[in-house]
Amino acid sequence: MAGRPRGVDDAVILRAAVEVIGRIGPARLTLAAVADEVGLVPGTLVQRFGSKRGLLLALAKQSARDADALHERAREGHASALAALRAFAGATVSEMTTPERYANHLAFLCMDLTDPELHEQALAVHRANGRVIETLLGAAVSEGGLVSGTDVGALAESIQAVIAGTGLTWALDRRGTLPERLRREVDAALAPHVP
Repeated sequence: MAGRPRGVDDAVILRAAVEVIGRIGPARLTLAAVADEVGLVPGTLVQRFGSKRGLLLALAKQSARDADALHERAREGHASALAALRAFAGATVSEMTTPERYANHLAFLCMDLTDPELHEQALAVHRANGRVIETLLGAAVSEGGLVSGTDVGALAESIQAVIAGTGLTWALDRRGTLPERLRREVDAALAPHVP
């Protein structure tokens, strides 16, 4: 792209935006805060993204692209499909290390639900995550980790609901860590289907 300042890749800037959103939330997010996070001047971000909304839309689109590529990598490094599923569930909440960070990311989701362009990207992420979960559950049935005949489509929807609900419940009651809590809740949802 002609005229683009060199030195910091867009992926680094978008990663910094995720970090800033986690700390201060999307409402208080500014291009200056993100620029400061990566050591740029705000004008560089204006040149690349146009506005805060442009940055948030770029972040949403990148999240959708990343989620769509997950199915290729979801199984890597895991001995079983269920181990991969547990790791995947944990990765979906890896940015939410405190209830405050959870609340800030939830605020971004609220923006996704009300803005048509952001909603389109959030829905793409949701669907891609559902495909990964369903694929891993199908592989778990094939491996014998889940009983034959398990309705993997319905179970995938339940696992997605467990992931979303566990985060909210944890942010409210603040018992343990979110990854621990999520592991326990996913295992509870899987338990009736494990031979």
